[in-house]
Amino acid sequence: MTHDDQPPGPQRRVFLQQLCATAAGAVLGTVPFGAGLTVFFDPLRRPAAAGRAVRVASLDALPADGVPRRFPVVEARVDAWNRIPAVPVGAVYLRRRAGNQVEALSAICPHAGCMVNFVPALGRFQCPCHNSVFTTEGRIADPASPAPRGLDALEVSLRADNEIYVNYQRFAAGVAEKIPLA
Repeated sequence: MTHDDQPPGPQRRVFLQQLCATAAGAVLGTVPFGAGLTVFFDPLRRPAAAGRAVRVASLDALPADGVPRRFPVVEARVDAWNRIPAVPVGAVYLRRRAGNQVEALSAICPHAGCMVNFVPALGRFQCPCHNSVFTTEGRIADPASPAPRGLDALEVSLRADNEIYVNYQRFAAGVAEKIPLA
């Protein structure tokens, strides 16, 4: 028998065994890989906690004259895998009424999302971007105003009879409905 007449060796069998072992390993490896990806991306899939009560000020810091005062909203921020203890996330205008009642308005204009300013000389809120004007209660003061709705009122609670907490939340700009953003 010559060298060319020999039957094919076990090369084909070894190749098929290695191919089957590789395929089985790949199939079995997808389960732990998929579980690892799920754990890794879990913080990104969690819904944002909007509308959570945040301490804004103490009642002593808010005069009883009924004039709105601007206060920053500072809270811990959790962004995917990071936790930052104190980050400014927005601002609110607080106004103290009779009997220690507190009203809160978002400092964001509902027209285009700019920060509004309270002008004490006029007794009104004014948006520097497109000249929307609002009353101290947050209603639209000028019918020609481009804002589709008044300033967004926010829920306020007093805790320990002195601490002002606001359910801070942002809303969609440019629409007449008060649509919460996530």
